[in-house]
Amino acid sequence: MAVRVQREDFDAGAEVRRLTAERTDIGAVVTFTGLVRSEAKGQPVSTMTLEHYPGMTEEELRRVEEEARTRWPLQASLVIHRTGALEPGDNIVLVVTASAHRQAAFAAAEFLMDYLKTRAPFWKKETGPGGAGRWVDARDSDERALERWR
Repeated sequence: MAVRVQREDFDAGAEVRRLTAERTDIGAVVTFTGLVRSEAKGQPVSTMTLEHYPGMTEEELRRVEEEARTRWPLQASLVIHRTGALEPGDNIVLVVTASAHRQAAFAAAEFLMDYLKTRAPFWKKETGPGGAGRWVDARDSDERALERWR
């Protein structure tokens, strides 16, 4: 079980290899990588800036990751979330779940991403080519996705 909040980029393949090295109890690994898009709500995006409250954010991510581990039989899991100014195509988030069977790994990954999209203590601001910025809120569809886990 690991959580990292960082400015640096990550290599999803390398992270999976580290997580599963010499683990013969893992039968399924599910990964999700979120990327910065060049457009949001029909508007161009030149940068997305992610801010967080250091210490509180990591603690909350550990709490929700532990919740995933109590709901599903996971052998390992990893959440990496970047902060700072990111450009279209940059990695934002990596969620990796590993279990003996695929159902648990898929469900846990979905649960973690639904939480990250709606409740994780990150503040996101998208800036267009002209410099005008807009704060990003969770979409209604993201809120509905989270409801299924309550």
